[in-house]
Amino acid sequence: MKRVVLTGGAGFIGSHLADELVKRGYFITVLDDLSSGQLQNLEALQSSSKEIEFIQGTITDLSLLQDLFRGSLYIFHQAAIPSVPRSIEDPASSHEVNLTGTLNVLIAACDCGIKKVVYASSSSAYGDTPTLPKHEDMVPHPQSPYAVTKLAGEYYCSVFQKAYGLSTACLRYFNVYGPRQNPDSQYAAVIPKFVRSALNGDSPVIFGDGEQTRDFTFVKDVAQMNILAAEKEEVRGVFNVGTGESISINQLAGLVVEITGKDVQTEHLPARTGDIKHSLADISRAKKIGHTPKYDLRQGLTETIRATMETVP
Repeated sequence: MKRVVLTGGAGFIGSHLADELVKRGYFITVLDDLSSGQLQNLEALQSSSKEIEFIQGTITDLSLLQDLFRGSLYIFHQAAIPSVPRSIEDPASSHEVNLTGTLNVLIAACDCGIKKVVYASSSSAYGDTPTLPKHEDMVPHPQSPYAVTKLAGEYYCSVFQKAYGLSTACLRYFNVYGPRQNPDSQYAAVIPKFVRSALNGDSPVIFGDGEQTRDFTFVKDVAQMNILAAEKEEVRGVFNVGTGESISINQLAGLVVEITGKDVQTEHLPARTGDIKHSLADISRAKKIGHTPKYDLRQGLTETIRATMETVP
């Protein structure tokens, strides 16, 4: 049996990764404290497969990780407090979960002889540098406590690989979106908020002038990259996970409105502290190891909106 542990597996990205891992023949142990993840994200998978077990717990509990990791092949480390605004409001919690938790994952992985840890990092590590596209060899300039924790986690992965021989791959996600992304949190990402607003006939809210640009990456492409990074032994180090294309937030809002077919106008509020102006991934390193995104933005938004409509009463 190919057994793996997936931290944060009840979350948005983690649950899609769980779906794909089971399809690939893995038995997965999902660890999640349910602080932001939801059991309903795993309900369909649990009802259709016996190849998944769920453990409620936290990555800040080192002894729990050491117990769970024994006998596993890979660790997919998705667990984190994922919000830039939240990290600015409460940097201590982001540090404890995102950084101390990641250190615990790496220690437990070494103790248990894990073959590879695949770590969910973030494009926020690049900060607001003017150079585009962002490539992995650029000097990082994190602009928020969240970005600092993700970058420091990469450094820990690198050190554990060099000092202890633990194979690691760090995936810098660029603005991931897709079905199951929670629109209700005050820290929710822009696409689920836009989709929910448009479907309800409300004005999508844009922070700032809306000319900031992002590289939006469909969640199923992210899941594929995680598994590729684990299974290819030579894949180590840092990799951007994006599409190599960007769009302004104003254009994004227009596209969401177009696909939903709703007649709504956008609303602008002041820009948020810690938000960067432009983001675009250089994905040439990911392409060299065999990863090519399968979804463009219109395809991904259409699937996301269709799934959202199915959940609306």
